[in-house]
Amino acid sequence: MNNAPVIAVIGLGYVGLPLATALSVHYPVTGYDNNPTRIAQLLEGIDITAEVTPAQIHAAQHNNKLLFSCDAASIATANVFIVTVPTPLTSSNLPDLSYLITASELIASCLKPGGLVIYESTVYPGCTNEVCVPVLEKYSGLLFNQNFFVGYSPERINPGDATRSLASIVKVVAGSTPAATQMVATIYKSIIEAGVYEVSSIKVAEAAKAIENAQRDVNISFMNELALLFDKLDIDTQEVLAAADTKWNFLPFKPGLVGGHCISVDPHYLAFKAKQVGYEPHVILSGRAVNEKMGVFVAEKIIAALAKKYQGNIAQKTVLITGFAFKENCPDTRNTKVIDIYTTLTAVGLQVSVYDPVVDADMVKKSFNVQLINDKDLASNYDAIILAVPHKQILSTISFELYKNAGAFIYDVKGVLPKELIDGRL
Repeated sequence: MNNAPVIAVIGLGYVGLPLATALSVHYPVTGYDNNPTRIAQLLEGIDITAEVTPAQIHAAQHNNKLLFSCDAASIATANVFIVTVPTPLTSSNLPDLSYLITASELIASCLKPGGLVIYESTVYPGCTNEVCVPVLEKYSGLLFNQNFFVGYSPERINPGDATRSLASIVKVVAGSTPAATQMVATIYKSIIEAGVYEVSSIKVAEAAKAIENAQRDVNISFMNELALLFDKLDIDTQEVLAAADTKWNFLPFKPGLVGGHCISVDPHYLAFKAKQVGYEPHVILSGRAVNEKMGVFVAEKIIAALAKKYQGNIAQKTVLITGFAFKENCPDTRNTKVIDIYTTLTAVGLQVSVYDPVVDADMVKKSFNVQLINDKDLASNYDAIILAVPHKQILSTISFELYKNAGAFIYDVKGVLPKELIDGRL
């Protein structure tokens, strides 16, 4: 590429918006998203993902280098395209590449000789070359590695984590040619203070991303399995882990609900590719079944506690679930396992209220058919309270001691409340 980068970021979610904002300090950037509502919000300085502040958005727009648009024509002048669209699973837990393919078709329609397309979306090893490149060639009429080039730099955004910003996380980079790798590295070096890590191929970069989250999934599943076992042995899991953590080489993973767009999804992408090449994975998906059932386990503990307290008469007893996002201090509800707690409790006739001041209530209602309650609707006479997601805002708003004194059964999913205040925890 001989011309200075003119960048289009395709997809303005948790990954794309921070990236577009950072890049706009150094390059002209168009942030494209096919959701008009999302674009309208961003033009007003509103980011519902809470990853970028209104001040940051307005500052980026003010320098005349960042444009938000849902018009495909807006990216026509770009010579670098960065794809940050979702890569979810189908109902059968197979890779859903529809967003990736659509984005590639869009880019191909305006791809010009010398263009560079960088993918950040999490995929299985080989996906960029096997799926995306053919789409780019087909719809652009250009030849791969002759008329256009491709790069891959997996996203490492940690939603809701204010201590690990985009700039502070090392960026893995790869390109389809050595020159493409250098171009990808140059672009990211301009915004990543922690630096970049070049690898030999796009396939290696894809694999590195996939195993990062698969590793966490397996480690957390071991902790969850311990929680299931120690529950039967009447041992406090958190106390066991605290004791084990006194050894220097013990890995301090914790049990919990595993949701979100990465940890609960990426192992399936890796396993899909393994099976595609004739290898039957034994470890990659070993933790998925354990992690998937932890929401139901929590709900069953509440049901059992209330049944014991009320001699089996639990109909119409009230439960308050605090937190609905997939993790604390983050509005993201994708693949949240709190919904499993909710549906299991309501299925036995319990009256369940859900409180989460961080997430978008309208979106939760639309996506999960759950009506969140407001601060003013919080009662003081629930029969059970579940601290499912310990948002700072929840911990500062709700007095669990007040509920405890009123006779409620308190269950702490993440083990953040004082032990003397709770009746159960993972």
